[in-house]
Amino acid sequence: MNFVVSDRRTTSHLADLSAAHVASMAAATHAVLIPSYNTGARLCDTVAIVRRLDWPVWVVVDGSTDGSGEALARQATNDPDLHVCVLPHNQGKGAAILHGLECALAQGITHVVTVDADGQHSADHIESLVALSRAHPEAMVLGVPVFDASAPAIRVAGHRISRFLANLATLRSGIGNPLFGFRVYPVAPLLRIFAETRWMRRFDFDSEAVIRLSWQGVPAINLPTPVRYFHREDGGVSHFHYLRDNLLLLFMYARLAAALVPRLPRLVARRFRSSHAKHADNDYRLVRTDRSHRHSRA
Repeated sequence: MNFVVSDRRTTSHLADLSAAHVASMAAATHAVLIPSYNTGARLCDTVAIVRRLDWPVWVVVDGSTDGSGEALARQATNDPDLHVCVLPHNQGKGAAILHGLECALAQGITHVVTVDADGQHSADHIESLVALSRAHPEAMVLGVPVFDASAPAIRVAGHRISRFLANLATLRSGIGNPLFGFRVYPVAPLLRIFAETRWMRRFDFDSEAVIRLSWQGVPAINLPTPVRYFHREDGGVSHFHYLRDNLLLLFMYARLAAALVPRLPRLVARRFRSSHAKHADNDYRLVRTDRSHRHSRA
């Protein structure tokens, strides 16, 4: 069931639903999860935008030392749909998300929308991601970045390389972008793969999570969404270190290549069954179309 939704007009059945209405329908099952480490004022701005759209928000402050956690905690005292978890020291993005998943699950949340704290992701597209997730609750709904002129060329190239490697590791299962963290995860399968590995706790989380979920049979749905890179003079915050984090990703793909070997027979068999079912469905549609044409001529 891996497919791409080309734009918001594709989901025309949602055209008459306001963002607030979709949010209220999904509030019982879906929540926005924002991990944050020293993102300053950007964190409060991002949370304010998401809350104005009426989405419940869980923020995990990952050992920040810039005072943003305290400011947000004060804000949460007057907002019952804003939950702030503060970790005593920095543990990494994946570890922060794991903590947020456990807290959200305890409150009955079944799906989380992960959003970066720095404002790069388009909050207006949460509605479309959640709508697809509600229609296909077994799937992970992956935002695919539509880069504009603000995107550094080296980042764009890195995304292309990562997409190639991720689809190689999953036998082209349809992962639109493994690095882009704007996505909807079903909570239970994600917690299961966290339990399987001691890795996936830092910057390697986004890529390894979608690959391991794909190995577990969780289908991917891709939705193109805009992304904006803020420069430092505009208040942009980035903790990405080119050497350290690229080495971490290279090590991750080496680990996953080794882990892929014993899984290959099962993944190839699943891929064959999926391809066979798709061809059978196409043949059925062709037969129906041919019969319809013959009836119309008669």
